[in-house]
Amino acid sequence: MCKDTSKHRPGRTTDDSKEHQQDHQLWSRRDFLSATGLMGAGGFLLGGLPLRAFQPTPLMAALSGGNSDRILVLIRLDGGNDGLNTVIQRGNSQYYNIRPTIAIQESNLWALNTELGMPLSTQPLQNMWEEDFMKVILNVGYPEPNYSHFRSYDIVASASDSDTVVNTGWIGRFLDSEYAAFLETPPTIPPALQIGVQADLVFKSDNANMALAISSPEEFYQIAQSGQLYNTSALGNTPHELELAFVRQTANSAFRYANTIKDAYARGKNQVDYPTDNYLAEQMAIVARLIKGKLGTRVFMVDIGGFDTHANQLDYHQSLLNKIATAVKAFYDDLAEGSADLPNEVLSMTFSEFGRTIFENGSLGTDHGWGTPMLMFGGGIGQGVTGTYQDLSNPDPYSDPDFSVDFRSVYATVLQDWLGNSPELVNYVMGGNNPVIPGLVPALQPASGDNNKCSLLGHNPSANLPGSIEIKYAMMQDGPVKLQLLDQGGHVLRTLVDVFQQRGSYVFNFLPQVWFVAPGVYQYRLMAGGQVFKREIRV
Repeated sequence: MCKDTSKHRPGRTTDDSKEHQQDHQLWSRRDFLSATGLMGAGGFLLGGLPLRAFQPTPLMAALSGGNSDRILVLIRLDGGNDGLNTVIQRGNSQYYNIRPTIAIQESNLWALNTELGMPLSTQPLQNMWEEDFMKVILNVGYPEPNYSHFRSYDIVASASDSDTVVNTGWIGRFLDSEYAAFLETPPTIPPALQIGVQADLVFKSDNANMALAISSPEEFYQIAQSGQLYNTSALGNTPHELELAFVRQTANSAFRYANTIKDAYARGKNQVDYPTDNYLAEQMAIVARLIKGKLGTRVFMVDIGGFDTHANQLDYHQSLLNKIATAVKAFYDDLAEGSADLPNEVLSMTFSEFGRTIFENGSLGTDHGWGTPMLMFGGGIGQGVTGTYQDLSNPDPYSDPDFSVDFRSVYATVLQDWLGNSPELVNYVMGGNNPVIPGLVPALQPASGDNNKCSLLGHNPSANLPGSIEIKYAMMQDGPVKLQLLDQGGHVLRTLVDVFQQRGSYVFNFLPQVWFVAPGVYQYRLMAGGQVFKREIRV
């Protein structure tokens, strides 16, 4: 456990007014990035040789299955959620002693089990719990916690140690590994999409931000209705504008994103009433409609703020929890209206940068603390509690009890079991070996990752064009395509195809003498949908 030799760290409470305000200013600066813009489709260069489509195959039918992939929805609780008032240890007298004013009384709880309960403000979740749609992970944290909003969120978003600065996010690294040609042949469907927050470290890779960030539902509605985004071509050299540079490649492909978003939004329909005056519910209604419209995006992120509850916490925090509960319940009811199986394909997960102190403060609130619960929702995930409750038996007024579950183990479990990635890839993405939590979510079998946007099907001699080799490939989505011939060292010798194509199956007739290629062994590489595939060929 990390002990504090002083009464508190700077910025942890509102008593440190200068540091606390500075921390929030840093947090605001972090959130200004927005990945929006316009770009036309790429040019056509076919080398004068025929390129023809062939009839759909069973593989292409599988590739075009649309929404068969599992989806992850991240629900960010911005400000540091108070765990002790989210999941309550029933009958714990110490809890009521250290929180004489803001504790949730037993009469205001619904039971998770004989030991734990949740406030009645979250009662819309009770049916989900009873129907095996919900799990609780208690007391999630990390060693040597940082109590700055800005720094702690960067740790949680990057999945780093508290003493290490990592400038990429855990989802960004995962998607970067799956979309190795993201810059060369960007997909027309955003790999990830944020609503209600701006470009986030969670989605940043070394070279790009892998998510389309839409700063508000209002901006989203403009895209969904018109297929257009804001023009960012006038960016200059101010610090603000320079910091937008790393997302320009995402902005430049937003023309294609806008069209696919518009089409998916038109296909999908919200079939339940979402709660009004609930910003989170408005975002989740958009996500549900895009999922039902078969957009094809694997990861979504929504946001609800206000969890920095330093004063007058009791009623306000319960109102926030009610917004989460009603939004999540409506979201899964809506998915079920679209298809009975659809809720089983969507996992939602809350997370926050840190928890709150176990003691209430003099302003009837709580200050920045350590462990906080994560809530998981989804059809077929089961019902259960992971981790141990915070030990309140011998409370330290200057430090919080130790956490029980490292947040990186939750991430690793989601990457491996829910999204179907190999342990080797998970270790690479997470920067080390983080134990997977057995049974937390249903494991995807067989593991598939995200490699289904295109497929290099192989090659064979042409039956109709003597001396020509047919190279076959399939695409699940419209987008730019590059087919290149490489030497054995991986150097590009010829670009055979550089074109924007509709989704479908294709054959390229490769005639070596037309391309001045001598007999020998080569490789050919397909880049499409942001992904890369290679095979060996003898000519």
